[in-house]
Amino acid sequence: MTSVFDRDDIVFQVVVNHEEQYSIWPDYKAIPAGWRSVGKSGLKQECLAYIDEVWTDMRPLSLRQKMAETAAAQ
Repeated sequence: MTSVFDRDDIVFQVVVNHEEQYSIWPDYKAIPAGWRSVGKSGLKQECLAYIDEVWTDMRPLSLRQKMAETAAAQ
């Protein structure tokens, strides 16, 4: 059986979690706890292209904040 994530003909939505990490989720499914929609939906490649544009720093938010605190303290 093929996973829905392997299909290119399904509408997905872009979701983000509290650590500002992005992913895609099938539009017809409820968004899992801890994630929220960013308001972008489309075919898989459209959503992945959007993520490539906006997710420029792969580090989790908590790590970026800790690194900024450490740098400011020095």
